[in-house]
Amino acid sequence: MDNRTTKGPSPKGVRDRRYAIRYPFAADVELIDMETGSQATGVTSDISFGGCFICTSKPLALKSRVRMTLSRKGQIVTGLAVVRIVKPRIGMGIEFIDIESSGHSILSKWIEQLRQR
Repeated sequence: MDNRTTKGPSPKGVRDRRYAIRYPFAADVELIDMETGSQATGVTSDISFGGCFICTSKPLALKSRVRMTLSRKGQIVTGLAVVRIVKPRIGMGIEFIDIESSGHSILSKWIEQLRQR
């Protein structure tokens, strides 16, 4: 039995696609699948400049293109994203594709505050 507590190198041929540091962060999320109109709600567990993980019991389908709204303490970030990973009954990871201009400064402020902790 392997009892290592730290992750070693990824298996051959598998790589982590993340390109930004993730920080623990809770914000309410509303998503709408742009093709089907299906909706999902949840709460983020972490966030980065590249995306976030959303805890939800009903994740959307892999590769769904979604319209997203993140909200926390009256601040709102909206934009487009793609579902990159689905964990049934746990949640989904999304990659931000296009954040509306008003949301860039809010997202930057959130992450800067997290970096200082």
